[in-house]
Amino acid sequence: MMNRMVSQTIRLGHSPDPDDAFMWWPLAAGKVDSGSWRIEHLLEDIESLNRRAMMGELEITAVSIHAYAYLADRYLLLPHGASMGDGYGPLLVSREPMAPADLSGAAIAVPGRLTSAFLALKLFRPDVREIVVPFDEIPRYVADGKAPVGLLIHEGQLTFGNLGLHKVADLGAWWKEETGLPLPLGGNAIRRDLGPDAIRELSTILKSSIRYALDHREEALGAAMKYARDMGRDLADRFVGMYVNDYTLDYGPKGRKAIALFLDRARQAGLVPPARVEWAE
Repeated sequence: MMNRMVSQTIRLGHSPDPDDAFMWWPLAAGKVDSGSWRIEHLLEDIESLNRRAMMGELEITAVSIHAYAYLADRYLLLPHGASMGDGYGPLLVSREPMAPADLSGAAIAVPGRLTSAFLALKLFRPDVREIVVPFDEIPRYVADGKAPVGLLIHEGQLTFGNLGLHKVADLGAWWKEETGLPLPLGGNAIRRDLGPDAIRELSTILKSSIRYALDHREEALGAAMKYARDMGRDLADRFVGMYVNDYTLDYGPKGRKAIALFLDRARQAGLVPPARVEWAE
């Protein structure tokens, strides 16, 4: 168990994106009380954070739900901080118009093999071939003809039309049609070795930040705009609304069921190891 007399600094890893910036701005700006903890914010893309979590480097971090299948022995999932695609989600886009049936065997630029978007893709079309490309470079990569199809996460889901790309399939819409549930994309995980008391206290602090942001939306959105790549305020507001909502405050039974089903289907398909999802208080 962590000795708080020795260290009270907690590293919080999250993505440099409007939704994460929106959630954690109140904490970073001192709008919520962090108690005796000093929260150090580390901003990296989600695939990098997944890799760091594999090594147990960060006490609290955003992770892909896909990656959590490999992290369950070291981390608990926090009950808040979710990114859920409720009828929408990662997009498959192409330079030339094509149908989902045309994807079999296609080379697809993906944002990382541990992302939930990639796992959803492999459930949707198991026989595609992936090319790993930084998430923010994928739209241009496809527009330049370096790959026929790209898998878009973050703001690319809303801005791909600026490059003349065509939507092939929405994996969140597909999952909703298949299961009736939202597609679980990202969550926040906390390291088990902090101990139950610290985990409970930190969980309360983090949830307070999310609640403050939602209660002071305009102020939080203004702070998040510096991470809104290629988005004006209206589009950034739409993006934040997609991924910071009631599910973000608490997964609830529906969100937890979605995670269990997502990872179970992936396990049955041989895509992830067996993993028991365990939750922090």
